[in-house]
Parts: sequence; C-alpha cells; structure tokens
Amino acid sequence: MRSSYRQVLAEPRFRVLFATRSLAIGADTFRTVALATLIFNASGSAVLAALTFGVSYLAQLVGGVLLGAAADRLPPRAIIATAYLLEAVVAATLALGHMCLALVGVVACGTPIFAGASSKLVAEVLTGDAYVLGRSLWNVAASIAQLLGMAGGGIAVAALGPRSALLFTAGCYLVSATALRFGLPDVRVSAATASGRASVIRQSWQGNRTLVRNRAVRTLLLAQCLPPAFVTGAESLIIPYTATRHFPHGSAGVLLACVPAGMMLGNIIISRLIGPARRERFTVLLMLACGVPLLPLAVDPPVVVIGVLMLVVGCGFAYSLGRQRRFLDVTPVELRGEAFGLLQTAVMTLQGLGPLALGSLTLLLPAGSAMAVAGGLTCLTALLFRLSASAAGVGGPTRATTCGDAAA
Repeated sequence: MRSSYRQVLAEPRFRVLFATRSLAIGADTFRTVALATLIFNASGSAVLAALTFGVSYLAQLVGGVLLGAAADRLPPRAIIATAYLLEAVVAATLALGHMCLALVGVVACGTPIFAGASSKLVAEVLTGDAYVLGRSLWNVAASIAQLLGMAGGGIAVAALGPRSALLFTAGCYLVSATALRFGLPDVRVSAATASGRASVIRQSWQGNRTLVRNRAVRTLLLAQCLPPAFVTGAESLIIPYTATRHFPHGSAGVLLACVPAGMMLGNIIISRLIGPARRERFTVLLMLACGVPLLPLAVDPPVVVIGVLMLVVGCGFAYSLGRQRRFLDVTPVELRGEAFGLLQTAVMTLQGLGPLALGSLTLLLPAGSAMAVAGGLTCLTALLFRLSASAAGVGGPTRATTCGDAAA
C-alpha cells in the first residue's frame, strides 16, 4: 500500500534524524566552501583548494572497510551525536587558524559508521513504502541542503570572511548534535552484538566479505554506485566543455545546478505519483534516463538543450527508490548497519574516481565525447543490472507493507 509524506513525518524519530541530518549536510557543504576559500587565500594553490573537496573520499574508504561493523555494535544515537560533535570541533579548530586538512580526513573516516547507523535506524522506524518515501525525503533534503550550502557558503564567506563562516558551521553542527541527543530516544543494541567476540576491524573485514560475496547484495550495491560515478565524471567535465563551446559566462554553473534540481524533481514525482510495485519495475528505465541524455553531447547540442538533458539525467536518479527496499530485504539484519556503511563508502569512492577516469579520457577525446562515453557506460550498467538482477533473484517487486505493519 502506498504511504504519504505526512505519515512518514509523523514518526518522531524520523523527524529528528531528518532535521538534524539536513542541517548537518548544509553545514558540511558550507564548511567546504569556506575552507577551500581560506586555504586558497593562504596558499594561492588551486590544487590545495581542490583537495578540500576530495580529501574525505580516501578517508571514507578506510573507515568503511576497517570500521564499518561499529554501526551495528554501538547505539545509533551515540554514534550520530558524536559524529556531529567531532565535526563541530574540527570546524572550530579550522576557524581558529589550524588549517590541517588531515583533521577533515580523520573525521571523514567515521562517515560510513555514521551513515550506516542513520540508515539502519531509518529502516527500523519506517517499513514498506514508508521507508521508500523516507529515503526520498532524505535525498530531496540532501540536494536542497547542498544547493543552499553552496550558495550560502559563497555569500557568507564574502560577507563575513572564511573564519567567521567556519565558526557558524561549527554552531550548526553543535545544534544538530544537541537536538539529536535530547530529541532522539536511545536505542540499545543487543548485548551479543554490542560485545562482539572479534575486534571491530576484524568484524568489519569479515562482514564486508560476507556482503560482497552475496550475489544479490553485490548486484544492488553496484547498481546504486556505478551510475552516480559515471554521471559525476560527466559533471566534472562541464566547466571545460562549456569553455571549449564558448557558451555565455555562467553557463557552467547553471548546467551543474540542473542535475540536483532534476534529482529533487524525480524523487518527488516517482515517490508521490508512482505506486510501489510500478516504481520497482521502472528501475531499469529510470537508470537508462541517467545515461541516454548524455549521448547527444558527442554532437555538441545548444546550451538550452544540454540544460534539459542534464535535468533529465538528474530525474533518472529516482531509479534508486525502486531498489532501496530490495536492498534492505537481501541484507542480513545483523549486518544492516555495516551494509549501509559499505554502500556509502562505495558511492563516495567511485564518485571520487569517476572524475579522475573521465578527466583522463579527455586526453584522447573531446570533453563532449567523454561525457557521452559516461552516458554509454551508464546505459550498459542498466542493461547488465537487468540481466544480473534476474539471475540473482532481485528483479521482481517486493511485498508492500504499510506504516501500520511497521507499528505492529
């Protein structure tokens, strides 16, 4: 049965997670803009400024592989609140003059644990279509928070200076930590899970191996990781592409904004207007919508057409709504937090590698052709997923459950 956003937001635990996470995502984007500006002003190095945007990728890979089991062994409220507090401390430290990117990387090691604990808790308080709608709200809020964080960060840095902007960011993290600590009921983990006979590192390694060896889990992991990696690689070429096409000044920013705008639009349309069973059947079609619009870039269409195409690419990312419940179904309950952490790690790592791979491809091809290659790889992923999902038994719709089922 189809649920509604009102039912989802009526769950108090989800409301707290939703509000604090949205604020934290905006603060994280805000911090990145302020820190990149501060580092560039101090060093004059564009490379160091760019490193600010990518420093967390490798750190998340380390954290997800070696520490992911902590998401299932520790109480989620403690994990999430501690993560926000650490982010506040790092932002304040950077604002006070200690410009050490290693601090950002160290905290980023815990991101897969935080993401795993958050997603696991959402899966426990929302089930069936309510869970899918909750994840839809999660995605929409993340896109809005990132857009506002980028725009607000630029304005705040210009008006207040980067150090004051970083202090503001620290305050946002502190608000999130406080609201979550006193607004989210404590959820205890079982004594057996909490104690754990193996060390966190050993258990994380064993858990990741178990998950990756499961064909259904592996298929759904790749389906949720590869298209974003290819599209991110294509997005990374928009600035040089618009420059070589001699588009009007500011075109690159508009085109870059089309993808998150499309993501918001697609999530809302698919979650609200398409029923659960049809949503799952549309997965491959929507995945193709992430790749097909990139193919015409090889023949250099007008800028307005490119904007529409990038909007459609963003809408296609709603394909993930049709697979999220299935991913939950095939994941062992005792590894659920680690599975979400592994997903976060894989997505962020491949999104970091995507621009590197597509950027290297421009040594052989024009930027537009390289972006078309990214679209072709996305389409290939959709077709391979269709074949692999059927073989792994994850192609069909799951049984729909309602909010009432969750309450029961």
